[in-house]
Order: sequence, then structure tokens, then C-alpha cells
Amino acid sequence: MTTEQRKVAIVTGASRGIGAVIARQLASQGLAVAINYANSADEASRLVVELRQAGHQAIAIKADVANGEDVRRLFDETEAKLGKVDVLINNAGILKVLPLAQHSDELFEQTFAINTRGTFNTLREAATRLNDGGRIVNFSSSTVGLNLPGYAVYIASKAAVESLTQVFAKELRGRNITVNAVAPGPVATELFLQGKSEEQIQAFAKMPPLERLGQPEDIAQVIAFLVSPAADWVNGQILRTNGGLV
Repeated sequence: MTTEQRKVAIVTGASRGIGAVIARQLASQGLAVAINYANSADEASRLVVELRQAGHQAIAIKADVANGEDVRRLFDETEAKLGKVDVLINNAGILKVLPLAQHSDELFEQTFAINTRGTFNTLREAATRLNDGGRIVNFSSSTVGLNLPGYAVYIASKAAVESLTQVFAKELRGRNITVNAVAPGPVATELFLQGKSEEQIQAFAKMPPLERLGQPEDIAQVIAFLVSPAADWVNGQILRTNGGLV
């Protein structure tokens, strides 16, 4: 595939975890990938080197998705270095498990700033910047269906993302752009495993009927489907990728 033919993807929060696996997956499908990060510069740089050594086209761009100016620059730099954007994956997010009554104003604001406003900012930019025929995949969470104690503010931020997804899909009528969301259950990432006992991890693993934790590759493969021609008729949907958890 020539550079002129190669499609371009932005993956937010892509320096590590699920985001990094998504970036690898999309690169393996021939997309040029802009790896967005907020703080993890070294990890983002290493991922770019890894992808380039494998023959893929990749760049790293620092940007805070909660900041509208940063998001505009994210699109500007991607267009300048890789070309106009075809695929947007809104993976950046924050999760702090804490009872609602114990949330500080700052934590509430931070959760909504990254999870909800971050998605809003990139969608708003994508409305005028994404190529016709493009693909957008947002990130919700299966906690929206579980309503577990300690997740109230996080769930609220992700429920808003689901609403943005479904309405935005309709607002892009006539441009052949699909807008969907994935809603993972527990996924075995460093972020999820950190601070949990083996007993807690096994309890989460037993919750789905398939009796295991999700793997980052499980999520990346669903996203690979959603951005592929095979998913041309899937639009405005929330795919609960959780092994049957909810």
C-alpha cells in the first residue's frame, strides 16, 4: 500500500495498555497511526520505534484530550505528517474506584474532563476533519450495565459517551462515517491488575460465563472489525466486549 493510499488513524491514550495494542493492530492492517499520549513520552516513543522497525508508519503526539486546543493541534500534526484522518479511536480514559460520597470535586472534574469532554473534543474536531467514509470508535465500559458500587462517577462519564456515540452517528448522516463504541469488561492490563490481590483478580475472572479476564487483543480485534469494510453496516452501536458479563 502506498503512502497515498494508506489510511490514517488517531488512537488516543495509545502509549501503553489497550491503546498500544490497538495501535499495533491498526498498523498491522496497513494504517498509518498517530499515537497520542498525555504523559508517557518514553513509552510512546518506544512504540513508534517498534512500529517503524516493522515497516509501519507511526508518529507520537503529546496532547491532552480534555483540552480543545490540544485536540486541534493533534489533528493538525497528524494531517501534516501522515495525511487527513480516516479513523479515530477514543481510548484515553481514567478510572478511580471510590464511593460517590468520597469523590472530591477535583476527581469528579478530572473523570469527566478526560472520559467525557475528551471524547466530545475529538468528536467535535472529527466532524469537520475526518474523511468521508471514516470510522470512529469510542470507549465506554461494561460497568455501565453492572452498576457496581464505587463506580458511580466513572459510569456516569461513560454513559455520557454512549449517548454522544449514538447521537453523533446520526448527525454525520450523508458522509458514510460510522460511529460506534466498545464497552469492555475487566481486561488484564497493568492498570487493572495494579493494587488487586490474586483473589480479587480471580473473582473478576470468574464473573463472565467464559471464565477469564479479557485480553487487550480481544478489544483490539473488535476495533479492527469496526474499522474494516466488514462493519460497513454497523453504526451507532455499543458493543459490549466482555465475555457475556452483562
